[in-house]
Amino acid sequence: MRHCFFLIALAFSARAQESEQLFKDDTCNQFNPLKNPRLNPYKPGSTNAIVARLAPKVSATTLPAAGAPNLIDTHIFNAIAAAGVTPAEPSSDAEFARRVSVDLTGRIPTGARMQQFLDDKNTDKRTRYVDELLAKPEWVDKWTMFFGDLYQINSKNAQISRYVPGVVAFQSYMKTALIANRPYDQIAKELITASGSNSYTQGNLNYLAGYYTKNGPVQDTWDSQMAGTAEVFLGLGHLDCLLCHNGRGHLDTLSLWARSIRRDQAWGMASFFSRTLTQSDPANPPAANPRYWSVGTNTIKYRVDYPLNTDGGNRPVRTPLGSLANVPPVYIFGDKKPNAGEDSRVALARFITTDFQFARATVNYLWEHFYGIGLVTPTNAFDPLRLDPTNPPKNCPDGAPCTLQASNPQLLKALAQAFVDSKYDLKALMRLIANSNAYQLSSRYDGEWNEAWTRLFARKLVRRMWAEEIHDAIAQATGLMPTYRTTNWGPVNFAMQLPEPASTPDGNFGSVSKFLDNFLRGDRDEVKRSGEGGISQALALMNDPFVATRMSVTAQGGLLARSISLSDTQLVDTLFMNVLSRPSSDAEKQQALTNLRIGNRNQAAEDLLWTLLNKVDFVFNY
Repeated sequence: MRHCFFLIALAFSARAQESEQLFKDDTCNQFNPLKNPRLNPYKPGSTNAIVARLAPKVSATTLPAAGAPNLIDTHIFNAIAAAGVTPAEPSSDAEFARRVSVDLTGRIPTGARMQQFLDDKNTDKRTRYVDELLAKPEWVDKWTMFFGDLYQINSKNAQISRYVPGVVAFQSYMKTALIANRPYDQIAKELITASGSNSYTQGNLNYLAGYYTKNGPVQDTWDSQMAGTAEVFLGLGHLDCLLCHNGRGHLDTLSLWARSIRRDQAWGMASFFSRTLTQSDPANPPAANPRYWSVGTNTIKYRVDYPLNTDGGNRPVRTPLGSLANVPPVYIFGDKKPNAGEDSRVALARFITTDFQFARATVNYLWEHFYGIGLVTPTNAFDPLRLDPTNPPKNCPDGAPCTLQASNPQLLKALAQAFVDSKYDLKALMRLIANSNAYQLSSRYDGEWNEAWTRLFARKLVRRMWAEEIHDAIAQATGLMPTYRTTNWGPVNFAMQLPEPASTPDGNFGSVSKFLDNFLRGDRDEVKRSGEGGISQALALMNDPFVATRMSVTAQGGLLARSISLSDTQLVDTLFMNVLSRPSSDAEKQQALTNLRIGNRNQAAEDLLWTLLNKVDFVFNY
């Protein structure tokens, strides 16, 4: 902790020494890796250890009676009761409104909207608020970013360059799909079956193009396209291993299903792509016109099933199995094959989107976002033989997993069925989640919390907000909006509207890009988005120019400039509501009022704003 107190001293030499009590208790415990070393999506209990002090209870918020239980509540609260655990109390109105706004739209509520929500006495206000958020353009921005992350749509990865125009084209495709609330099975089909000549103008081409694999035989690309598709749409990350070797002897302790799968069966899946040509065009592009990508089926070049004729590349050799020199496309579940004359990718898209595993994987990816950890975790490591609660695994071989995989297998099955019944409606799924009493539990817990209860979901698990969410919250809270543009896209005011999280040659904004990188936004390739904490994040919030330039009372149009003429009490109330999305506690208000009445009032107001932006409950969604 010594180095953390040193950082506080540095910060307070420049700002807000008199605001220390409002600040110091939160920040160092959160960002000090010695005190909080395990901040990641799969171990949220380490983050939740400090939640009790995250945001004090204040009398102005209310604890509503639980609403009518939905299918989520039935399964969650039955499991909680069976374990003999007492769930957390319901979240306050302020906690819920901020939480659901960030989860659904990536934005904190405005101060005015939060106050309106708190003043609303109607019993259905939470349900109406969820519907309001789902209808906002901010919802489209947030989920365009989410699915861009899931599909790893970036301008450059280890194998290819899509270039920024390709990423922008995908962003446009995904936004159009979300605005129309296109069924998710249709989106999946459009990505898997995409064919066309220019990835700069046809956004969905950028999905399969990203799996192109250089410096090897074409089978490496087909394998990569299948491995990525199985992971994204079926949660089957182990198929990537099976495309190199049999499961037996390699995956025995990880997956009962994968243990029984042979490499040639995985080739049968990759064979659905064996008539697909993915290439960059033109062959010799001028410097001013970088390559775009095309994806085509049954071209002159590829008109046979998956050939076993390689002795190099990124995977072990592929040689004929007896008389079998070409592996036909066979779907690994049910041994289904394309109809006569049917495009193999069209058949694959049909098999995947009508497979119940498609629904299970999708709801699990979204569950992880809203609840902090998946019902199956890791979310890309499903074991199909350990999912059915009516048929649990029996007599498993030594060393093989032999329990149901999901933490609540009945809920996973029911939630996936609800998604199917809704005709794969993403908004309906999110509405179901956000309106559940389980999602609306408080993140604080009275009494001692046992980390073994994490997967019971007996409390709301907190997450550190995404880099883009923190950036946008600072801009919105202070009322001073940036504008970003390049030759390929823009103008945009919010980081959530950027086409990708990585700093690209066409999207590097100096210190702002560095500020975002401090919060581990990843690159959609080798560096995954992370919710871990670190000292660099604390320093960024304390001293980064993106934050510091928004503290001035004289900044025209800013929150302080608009509020400085208010009374002391009104000023404190306004800052707390706009920055932390809640009223202050009595102790916080008294400390803030005392600071405002000592010395230079303008300086004290700037110090208070800086202090609130540096409190833990600003950067965490709880």
